[in-house]
Amino acid sequence: QVHLVESGGGLVQAGGSLTLSCTASGTISTINGISWYRQAPGKQRELVARFTSGGNIVYVDSVKGRFTIAAGNAKNTVTLQMNSLKPEDTAVYQCNYFAFWGQGAQVTVSS
Repeated sequence: QVHLVESGGGLVQAGGSLTLSCTASGTISTINGISWYRQAPGKQRELVARFTSGGNIVYVDSVKGRFTIAAGNAKNTVTLQMNSLKPEDTAVYQCNYFAFWGQGAQVTVSS
């Protein structure tokens, strides 16, 4: 069993920054299995960023150059640094580890 908890969401003005953290507890074989998704109102959930098995990182096109996924300083933590935020980044952000999902963190970007 794996438990994921997101933190760091909030309200920010366009152009601002936020850092989300996902802390995993339970049986984690590798934090590289943790990825970030988001779901905006009225839209389907989409993958935002993930690590690949080859050690690379994949981002959805809309966040390339603005978001960075990385291993956090704390054990079993993955962060999502979000810069130059846009109103269209407004969504509930969730971290995922295979079949397990966090409860989500609301990110709201005002124009």
